Amino acid sequence: MPSNDARTLLHTAVPTAAVGAVAAVVSAVAAAGKGALGAVVGTVVVIVFMGVGLVVLERVAKSMPHMFQSMGLLVYMTQLLVLFVFMAAIKNTTLFNPKAFAFTLVATALVWIAAQARANVTSKTLYVEPDSSAADPAEKTGSAT
Repeated sequence: MPSNDARTLLHTAVPTAAVGAVAAVVSAVAAAGKGALGAVVGTVVVIVFMGVGLVVLERVAKSMPHMFQSMGLLVYMTQLLVLFVFMAAIKNTTLFNPKAFAFTLVATALVWIAAQARANVTSKTLYVEPDSSAADPAEKTGSAT
């Protein structure tokens, strides 16, 4: 993974994990151990789902830049759909507190999206590829008169 992609992933995963840790503490106070476990599972699910989506989008952007916007919409729509299906599938679980899981899932997903938007806005992206065969700086390019 190129360093720019890893930097974007780091700038989105760290705030998400921090919010997940806060959610785990709040859930532990509100719903004991099962609440904390639900918050941790919710955080891990968001980081994995959104991280995979980010990696897929970065690869599409490099290989097929003309498909980036449509693939971005498709990836985000698929992520949300899979997260909703996942939430529906585990809503009656007794392994952890489903409410703590759901609230953490929503909170961390919103933090991930905000952090990704901030990382993209603050990144220094080249809009023009620099010419690798640039002329010698001492070479005159204008008129000689």
